[in-house]
Amino acid sequence: MWYKNLINRNNYRNRPGIVLLVTLVLLVMLSILGYTLSSRIAAQRHREQYMIDYQAARYGCDSAARYALAEMQDINTPQLIDRPNEPDFSDLFRLSDVEYRKLLTDWAAKGVYNRAKGSGVGRDSNDVNDINDISKVKDINDVNGMGEANDINSVADFNDPNSMIVRGPYGPPWPFIIEPVEFKIGSAAVRIEVEDENAKYPIGWMLLADTQVQRETSAGLKTFCEWMDVNTAQVDSLEKDLKGIGEIKTFKLNFEPVTASGERDAGPAAAGADPNAGKAAVPDARSRTKRVVRKRTVSKTTIPASVQIADFAKLFHSSLIDTDALAVPTIVSETRKESALKYMGLWASSKVNINTAPRQVLEAAFAFGGDADKITDGIIQRRRIKPFTDIDDLKKTLFKYSDSIGKCGQYITTASNFFTIKITAVSGVAETSTIIAITKDSNSVEKIAAISGG
Repeated sequence: MWYKNLINRNNYRNRPGIVLLVTLVLLVMLSILGYTLSSRIAAQRHREQYMIDYQAARYGCDSAARYALAEMQDINTPQLIDRPNEPDFSDLFRLSDVEYRKLLTDWAAKGVYNRAKGSGVGRDSNDVNDINDISKVKDINDVNGMGEANDINSVADFNDPNSMIVRGPYGPPWPFIIEPVEFKIGSAAVRIEVEDENAKYPIGWMLLADTQVQRETSAGLKTFCEWMDVNTAQVDSLEKDLKGIGEIKTFKLNFEPVTASGERDAGPAAAGADPNAGKAAVPDARSRTKRVVRKRTVSKTTIPASVQIADFAKLFHSSLIDTDALAVPTIVSETRKESALKYMGLWASSKVNINTAPRQVLEAAFAFGGDADKITDGIIQRRRIKPFTDIDDLKKTLFKYSDSIGKCGQYITTASNFFTIKITAVSGVAETSTIIAITKDSNSVEKIAAISGG
């Protein structure tokens, strides 16, 4: 009896502990449920907010694309500037950040930057043909709203290397033809960049059907890759990838509209039809066993040159080419990011502009005629003073190498007509982008291809 009483007393004493334990378990379970529920609600809200941000960014990107295309249509052919007292942009790709800063310091010490900026070299800012005008837009709804925030001529201190830039052929840093434009569309922050594709090395040259220039194209590619520190294995891999594309379609320097013909079945002789339907009865029995020849009609379709160029632009941006190795940065700084891919034309451009291409691209282009390094040096020295007007101007200036230049005539130009418009839009945590390739002839703009991401 006393044993049972002892057990009852012990059970009575342990009741608060049991109740506390049960309470703690319930609290833990409620906490877990509350955390799970709040996490799911937060995740759902995050997804919903991302969708809202993405729609705003996508709308901003698409609106900016329409605006940029309209502006490019209204702007005449981009004009080059004179840079007689300035370093050429051509060799910046191989300068480290320390070397680049030293270049600017030495340049500032010579005191020529102030004179170059104040001498009126280049174009009048009020010139209606000044393509930099669109870089001054602050309001997307007001095409004529101009501001000076992005004006490359508004530099605070010309003697301070940190406020100086090495201008490109159009004024902004290479390869831009305008200063990057930044503005807001709703909640989206938009950035527009326009690049000169004729200032880059056209990889389409490796697909030319002309077997007589295959040695030169290969030599040009190797020259370019050596300048950009692309190793032999990467060059071989790129050549293999391009060869695979060449088996699909051969590249041309000048695409022309192509008329393709096709045949289709017509008339009652088509499959399943009675060949004698609609005809009068023929008494001769042999006519009933006579072989029936189906009638065919010929249809013709004209394939525009832009469609053919777009085909190559798609191939060059497909998984058929491994561009990861080419995109590896060789130099990274706060203001510059250099890589081989930055200087390669992947949009089916076929000519190099000698006024806007950097050294490694020029040497690759003049591999078709020889004396590439000497001709390149001559071009870089002359174009700082005055851009070349045409190829004859180049021959006259470097008459010693006129024969070599003549062999390269179909691969070079003095005016660009192939550009890319790069647009990025950020709203909240969402980011979208669009790249549009265009050809421009005077005031006419033709859209070649576009790639959207994000």
